[in-house]
Amino acid sequence: MSLIAFSGLKRRTENWYYRKYRSNECIPSELLSINWMLVLLILWFSGQCANSEEYHCMWYGQCNMDAFGRYQNCPYEGSAKELEVDGQKYLKKWCPHFFEGEVPVMKTCCDTKQLKTMDQNILLAAAFLQRCPSCLHNLVRHICDFTCAVDQSRFINVTDVEHNDDTGKDYVNGIEVYIGDNYMNGTYDSCKQVSVPSTSRLALDLMCGEWGASRCSPKKWFTYMGEAEGNPFVPFQITYIETNKTLDKYVPLNPSITPCSKGISPAVPACSCVDCEASCPTPPPEPEPPKPFTIFGLDGVSVVMAIIWFVGSLVFLTVVFCCCDNDNTIANLVRGDRAEEIRHTVGRRLAGSNQSRIALGADEEESPLQSKRSSVMSAEEEESTKRVDHGSPSFLEKLGAGTDALLEEFFQWWGTGCARHPWLVLFVGLCVVTGMGHGIKYIKVTTNPVELWASPHSRSRVEREYFDSHFEPFYRTEQVIIQASGYKSIVHNTSNGPIVFGPAFNETFLMTVLSLQKEIEKIGKEEGNGLEKICFAPLTSQFTGPPHVEQCVVQSVWGYFQDSEDTFNETDTDPEGFVVNYLDHFVKCTQNYYNPECLAEYGGPVDPAIALGGFLDAGEILEGEPRYERATAVILTFLVNNYHNKTKLGPALEWEQKFIEFMKNYTAQPHPDIEVAFTSERSIEDELDRESHSDVSTILVSYIIMFAYIAIALGQIRTCSRLLIDSKVTLGLGGVLIVLASVVCSVGLFGFIGVPATLIIIEVIPFLALAVGVDNIFILVQTHQREPRHPNESHVSHIGRVVAQVGPSMLLTSLSESCCFFLGALSDMPAVRAFALYAGMALLIDFLLQITCFVSLLALDTIRQAENRLDVCCFLHGPKSEVDSNSEGILYKLFKLLYVPLLMKSVVRAAVMVVFFGWLCTSIAVIPDIEVGLDQELSMSEDSYVLKYFKNMSRYLSIGPPMYFVVKGGLNYSEPEVQNLVCGGQYCNLDSLSTQVYLASKNPKRTYIARAAASWIDDYMDWSAPNSGCCKFFTQNNSFCPHNIHSGCSDCVVHIDNKTNRPIPVDFEKFVPFFLQDNPDENCAKAGHAAYGQGVRYKVDEHGLAQVGANYFMAYHTILKTSKDYYKSLKSARTISANVTDSINSHLKALGYSTTIEVFPYSVFYVFYEQYLTTWPDTLFSLGVSLAAIFVVTFLLMGLDVFSSIVVIITITMIVVNIGGLMYWWHITLNAVSLVNLVMAIGISVEFCSHLVHTFAVSVKETRVQRAADALTRMGSSIFSGITLTKFGGILVLGFAKSQIFQVFYFRMYLGIVLFGAAHGLIFLPVLLSYIGSPMNKAKVANHERHMQRLQIQDNAACGETSLNRVSISMGKGGSETADLGMWSPHPHLPGRNDVSETGTYRSLSGQLSTEFSC
Repeated sequence: MSLIAFSGLKRRTENWYYRKYRSNECIPSELLSINWMLVLLILWFSGQCANSEEYHCMWYGQCNMDAFGRYQNCPYEGSAKELEVDGQKYLKKWCPHFFEGEVPVMKTCCDTKQLKTMDQNILLAAAFLQRCPSCLHNLVRHICDFTCAVDQSRFINVTDVEHNDDTGKDYVNGIEVYIGDNYMNGTYDSCKQVSVPSTSRLALDLMCGEWGASRCSPKKWFTYMGEAEGNPFVPFQITYIETNKTLDKYVPLNPSITPCSKGISPAVPACSCVDCEASCPTPPPEPEPPKPFTIFGLDGVSVVMAIIWFVGSLVFLTVVFCCCDNDNTIANLVRGDRAEEIRHTVGRRLAGSNQSRIALGADEEESPLQSKRSSVMSAEEEESTKRVDHGSPSFLEKLGAGTDALLEEFFQWWGTGCARHPWLVLFVGLCVVTGMGHGIKYIKVTTNPVELWASPHSRSRVEREYFDSHFEPFYRTEQVIIQASGYKSIVHNTSNGPIVFGPAFNETFLMTVLSLQKEIEKIGKEEGNGLEKICFAPLTSQFTGPPHVEQCVVQSVWGYFQDSEDTFNETDTDPEGFVVNYLDHFVKCTQNYYNPECLAEYGGPVDPAIALGGFLDAGEILEGEPRYERATAVILTFLVNNYHNKTKLGPALEWEQKFIEFMKNYTAQPHPDIEVAFTSERSIEDELDRESHSDVSTILVSYIIMFAYIAIALGQIRTCSRLLIDSKVTLGLGGVLIVLASVVCSVGLFGFIGVPATLIIIEVIPFLALAVGVDNIFILVQTHQREPRHPNESHVSHIGRVVAQVGPSMLLTSLSESCCFFLGALSDMPAVRAFALYAGMALLIDFLLQITCFVSLLALDTIRQAENRLDVCCFLHGPKSEVDSNSEGILYKLFKLLYVPLLMKSVVRAAVMVVFFGWLCTSIAVIPDIEVGLDQELSMSEDSYVLKYFKNMSRYLSIGPPMYFVVKGGLNYSEPEVQNLVCGGQYCNLDSLSTQVYLASKNPKRTYIARAAASWIDDYMDWSAPNSGCCKFFTQNNSFCPHNIHSGCSDCVVHIDNKTNRPIPVDFEKFVPFFLQDNPDENCAKAGHAAYGQGVRYKVDEHGLAQVGANYFMAYHTILKTSKDYYKSLKSARTISANVTDSINSHLKALGYSTTIEVFPYSVFYVFYEQYLTTWPDTLFSLGVSLAAIFVVTFLLMGLDVFSSIVVIITITMIVVNIGGLMYWWHITLNAVSLVNLVMAIGISVEFCSHLVHTFAVSVKETRVQRAADALTRMGSSIFSGITLTKFGGILVLGFAKSQIFQVFYFRMYLGIVLFGAAHGLIFLPVLLSYIGSPMNKAKVANHERHMQRLQIQDNAACGETSLNRVSISMGKGGSETADLGMWSPHPHLPGRNDVSETGTYRSLSGQLSTEFSC
């Protein structure tokens, strides 16, 4: 997250560094320069020595040194003088063309001292340009000529000669150099692309003054090299006059140039691809971006789905309404036509008169919000079919009927036992819950995002561990964004015209920023735990002593002024009378922030893209010439050391806590003209932990609302006098506690096992368990209320009979959901896997507790109610009164009399199928466009300071994060052929690591690589070059000595391979540790401690030779703002690294090496965004496995009923697909959180589908339409009141949560799950069953007929024993009908009887006889 804020920082701070320039002081020998190099050499030599009488010298010797230690040449107009032997060595080294042909006596216009000065300064330039010999050769050629050529007067005009009164000598203070156009352009072209690996910048960024490489040109470059005013390293003014013809008497100097793509000699190769684009191989043509799938200019998927919907609907409607033959029995059954001709009503129910009524269910519903129908076919259904020969049942039908019977007998036995011993069962349950809950104290809650979303075995996690263990983790960052909201833009008049500066450059605002920066730097100082104890200070070492806060890396705009108000307030007037102040200084620094005058107090550069914000327009990327002066915000970035060993992080964590407290206090104070946002490395984890507690109240309110509804809806509101008796508050509370106890058991069990928990588990699983558990509670309680006790039937037997009815359905749903979640644990994502395990176990335990403890609670509550004791206060008795048990509730009547008949009409059913099919097609059309990822702003609550930072970060930060190409150990880097596999300079392979990354950086929009990689091996070659003076050792013990220490140290003797100009293998291994310990400065800019000290691992053997192991090459990504940018950059980096790995291994094999190596990319954010590379496959796999589990469980527990299993899967799949459509329309992205919700949606959808399908399957109605109507009548109101209304109120509360994740991923998705589930379960599923529901099970029908005959015999016996009223059984219209005697059926899924009166009637199933009997 926060790494974006300082993405360019590490590279800059790890580069070579300089001491800042102090005005009015002599520049010390260590003075840092970068711009100098050429300008310098050019200036200091003169002499005239003509080979002919026409031309002569213009200077000779050095006769003055100015206040800054710069040598100036003596004017001399005479012939060239003989050069000493020592001087000829320097001349031959850099100017070999002077020795072409026979030269008996070497005469020049320069002496040995001038040549020594030239040598020193060319070495400084060579440190940057020697990577490209053609460039350095071309540049040095004109330096040699105007320094020592014998015909200087031909192209040099001395314009200013000054006199030194102290020495009494004159010296040259200004010259004009006439130079050829072709030479100037050719030299620039050969040098313009030379890179500086340690800085990932071009050499001209450091050598072209304020213009930098992006705005440099041949004229600007040469002008800057001669500019005495703008360049502190130029001793006098050199004015280059560009011309291709003779002006006055001056003939332009126009040496021949060598293009960078050619070698300067047969023995020296051309410049590398990295330093010369002309040397690069022709890249293959870029593949065209995939074209979107369109049809007639419209989205192709949408058009296809529209066609499918239209054709499918047309075919369906045609088949249903036009193509069905009335004589076709199946078609008639599907359409519901001519039902009278194929069925015969064998019994009608009486309701006080002989008027018949439709018996979709006539049982009492006592609560207006509850359905009194059982989830299983009632044993008292009186409507039976005319006996029809259904044929012999198949083996599967017999097996299915036997499975049902076996389950019912088991649950009857189980329920009777729990009801008979309620207190024992509750005590045992309490002991089990207490024992399992004890494991909670061992639970570990994971808040680390890496451990949440990245599998321990995932590639990114493994690579992160490798990087951290070898190189230490990326720096910890503390960042503050200060917006100048109350200030206006500034117009600054300059000699180049007016410049408009953004509000961030208001002087008062900048002073406020400096004050804040100083206060932050003082945090913890008094306690001895200040910033200097933990900060990243790249220029400190064992030779510099303990670090000071001034040496800490701080990226701030004040770094351009060395954090000094005096420097900031300095003003001057330019020759045209315009004021030159801090604004002009800022412009100069942003154009070349390696300018010594612009280096920060810690000694390194400040990247303006890090220190400033708001200068880019929306969608603009950082390239070309950014207009930093438009900035509207200033950004302060403090780097803190990070460690793989977390025990070392104590001081840093303590300082960060103080920093957060300080910034919270600071932002709490009124600052009318500024807006401040901040973050620290620990902030995200802290806020995630805080967020888990911040919405506790919201979750509690949600649960309280659901509990209150459960308590009310479960009760029987009959009369006011029995309100407190018939209510179910205690039972509802017990049910909720059982649900929560199941969660406690699940968490405790996995606490014992050692599976860490997550915040998702704590927040989601209670919600899920309550959703599933409450449904089972409603079904169990309402079935008990709708199935009155039979005469002489005890409460225990009654409850056992009820459990036998609902137990199989509860087992079906609970086992389906548990298996669904347990299989979801196959996911590699830790958060998803933990959620699946905890959820699956919680639902399984919830089912076990419900059929044990809750059944016992129901038995106790039944006894209480029978004894007229008050609910809650059960020690008080209420009034006794008779209650009409046949009254039906409002909700049940609505379903029975209005909703079900309307839905079952042929036209309505057809319309439902067409509408839901269209809904499905619409969702499928938009699902491919669902955005993958997670906006980091959503991870924070609305009151979090980190959320404010995220918003400001996306608006103001304008640079991409650093990334690394890590090369694992296994290569022998001392061998030149191996070096060529990774380096980017001369002799390196065209497909080397550095070259491939460089070529990728040339196409940043496709590769997301913004800059070429820093190459430690290239810089090591330059650092170890002969006579560089960079490699030193202590003569006393031969150990490393910093190059700027002279006492007791000697130069290393580095033997160079004549073919490659690289150290021989032994010296390579001997001195590479020295390179990695040496700090850079102006004399040794390529020293590697700052840039590569942590990036190259090596081991030193007993001979003092180092074998280089793992190392990295650092590059930069482009600006990344969206999740798509992040995971696409990861994908691109992996593609590049795979190509590099393949090319290196192929070369190793060709060279005869048996080893292979691996190159992988790494950046801090990879571990968070890797999941999005496989989000769709992971999602489809998880959902597919869950659906498969539900299918298998449904198939087995519903007696191998494949039709019912298919219907359940179709409906659940439609629910999930339509939720996917909701995600698109409601801007819910696909990520781990939404994946968890989708898996949970499958689990909850089982509740909406399986109960209804099970009721349909056990129904013995004759047609599918009748069975669908019967199932919906009995289950519809229970589904609506038990699931939909229960969750609806609780979900609405989540919309008020402070957490944005709750609002988006929980409120929106949960609302969709409940509403879509209810719509499909109550509208679509009954209609689908009426068309393709499972056919009648012949074995169940046969069992039903036998059971009805058995009931008749039992009824006769019961009537005889009790001497009840006369009951007649007759056949025909004139037969008498009375209510039946209720007898309990051992097969409750078959139609039985209803105990509503003491008299009853049964019709013979055979329809053959009419028998009248009396008791």
